[in-house]
Amino acid sequence: MRARAWLFLLFVVLVGAVAGGAFAFAVQRTEIPQASDVATAQATVVYWDDGTTELGRFGEVNRTDVALGQLPTHLPAAVLTAEDRDFFAHTGFSPTAIARAIVNNLRGGPTQGGSTITQQYAKNAFLTQDQTVARKARELLLAVKLETLASKDIILERYLNTIYFGRGTYGVQAAAREYFNKDAADLDVSEAAFLAAVIRSPGNYDPDFNFEQAESRWNFVLDGMVAEQVLPAAEREGLRFPKVRAIGLRQEFAGTRGYLLETVRQQLYDLGFSESDLDLRGLRVTSTFNRENQRALVKAVNDQGPKGDTTGVRVGAVSVRPGTGEIVALFGGEDYLTNQLNNATQATAMAGSTFKPFALVAALENDISLQSKWDGRSPRRFFDYRVRNYGNFSYKKIPLLQATVKSVNTVYVALGLEVGPSAVKDVAVRAGLPADTPGLLDNATIVLGSASPTALGMANAYATFAAAGVKSETSAIKEVRGANGGLLYQFEPRKDRVFQTDVMADLNFALVQSVSSGTGAAASVPGHQVAGKTGTTDDDMSAWFVGYTPELATAVFLSRQNAEGSPISLKGVGGLGSVTGGTFPARIWGAYMKEVLADRPPVAFAPPANVGDTTDTDLPLPDDVVEVTEEGLFPETTPDNAEITDPLAPPSNVIPPVEPVVPLPVTP
Repeated sequence: MRARAWLFLLFVVLVGAVAGGAFAFAVQRTEIPQASDVATAQATVVYWDDGTTELGRFGEVNRTDVALGQLPTHLPAAVLTAEDRDFFAHTGFSPTAIARAIVNNLRGGPTQGGSTITQQYAKNAFLTQDQTVARKARELLLAVKLETLASKDIILERYLNTIYFGRGTYGVQAAAREYFNKDAADLDVSEAAFLAAVIRSPGNYDPDFNFEQAESRWNFVLDGMVAEQVLPAAEREGLRFPKVRAIGLRQEFAGTRGYLLETVRQQLYDLGFSESDLDLRGLRVTSTFNRENQRALVKAVNDQGPKGDTTGVRVGAVSVRPGTGEIVALFGGEDYLTNQLNNATQATAMAGSTFKPFALVAALENDISLQSKWDGRSPRRFFDYRVRNYGNFSYKKIPLLQATVKSVNTVYVALGLEVGPSAVKDVAVRAGLPADTPGLLDNATIVLGSASPTALGMANAYATFAAAGVKSETSAIKEVRGANGGLLYQFEPRKDRVFQTDVMADLNFALVQSVSSGTGAAASVPGHQVAGKTGTTDDDMSAWFVGYTPELATAVFLSRQNAEGSPISLKGVGGLGSVTGGTFPARIWGAYMKEVLADRPPVAFAPPANVGDTTDTDLPLPDDVVEVTEEGLFPETTPDNAEITDPLAPPSNVIPPVEPVVPLPVTP
């Protein structure tokens, strides 16, 4: 029995000796590149949709070396406290740290990597950022070899000059200039602790994104410095979180291009790529943005947008490809460097009559045809509210098709009540409008556009109409590849049929007439079928045109804010007494679509499924149209979507909800 124990012990010793010898041999064979050959940090390149023409970049390398002796002693002390407290004791790796990290991760605590500063330097200076076993093994060998060739001070100095600190900066000198606008040699203890804190996860510990998390990590570093006896407890008590500069904006983001790049960057984050990935891994991103479409959209806004009295005016526009959800162009503003709010994807405005098609779809799904006739008199009272039509035109009986073309408010409020406001909301969400769109409530005001969507939301909803009822999620990215060309992500549009084709055929027919014979005439494109709808809110607070062809769906809106950021009327903008959806928005839309469709053959929509004779598309007004001229009834001309107003309520720019909602009978 004793002999067996000795044999087993001898076996363990022999295995250990062989493994140790193999590791020593591997270390001896490992070659260390010169520090001057460090070139692992690669910028992410974003391309237009052709995959070859560069749109812009993320993560240009920003690094300036500084000698360890030039740094205040508290700076490397803070870094060692945060990243490797046993640095001067280990030989390149720490079995204790690795074991502690494994146990902590298994227990569900904060993720820890167990890497020493030497290992981090080896990875960042000479290896890729890939999370593989082979790379980790190579990192370990390099770290041990480095410890046999260079002193601790040299390794620490090289580490401090190459580690990534976020915001595109590498090394303490570049980081000190970026975060505090001073040299690393001049950093105080509080500032040094901050830089040490961000190393672990620059994106998560940047106070511009997460102040509480940054401050917590900063406190952790300072408390550690006290525990390591490199900072007196009394001095630590008097320290306050340092004032960090706001993130600077690179000139590459100037003009309209910055909105495209930021849209791509935010989607990369949503896909799980980190700031470090964007700045270090050399990703190659093909966007969905088409260079010619983008040029045409910017030109249309510049040529057809308002030229006078434009202070506080926002113009948002976005163009989406039906059936795929690819964003081919967007206008988020004139200059990203001066205003980072994207008018196409972030800014919102009350939608006005662009919501009427959602009610029309709900009606068509409930077998209410375009030929059904409705009471179009104006004004009409619904409960305690009065509704009037544009120009106070009044119609005794009018077909639903003509009520759509002429954007008759009294008909559409009755229609919305007939099908139910919840059904109108359901159609809007099914079409692609986010359910959390501000003001998207299932009450009687929904049909007149009391909700405030983004241009992207409306463009995507109308793209569903253009695709004959097939909804796709939107994307600004086609694919993402690594620096070596390997495919990391490819956009596969998720398609869902949400409306029947016959319903879409009738809807498209009606909205084509709305452009050719109705309020959206300025958006006409000769030779092409254009479907769409104007929208203008009470007192010209916003103006929209959303339209589509089978190839593209595009939304354009104008809104205005005062110096305090509150919405104000568009009246007077561009010299117009009234800014409606049929003015600047429709003109911008038409100019853009004429440009991008100029060399394309026309593509027709499917013919209507439940409409009789369609040869007469001029749709003249019926003989029983009457203009209301009663003095004092509604003294101001109301735009094409009008409002539900309570004559006893105080003036307000927000359309109040109507409760309870009681369905009204359909006029046969």
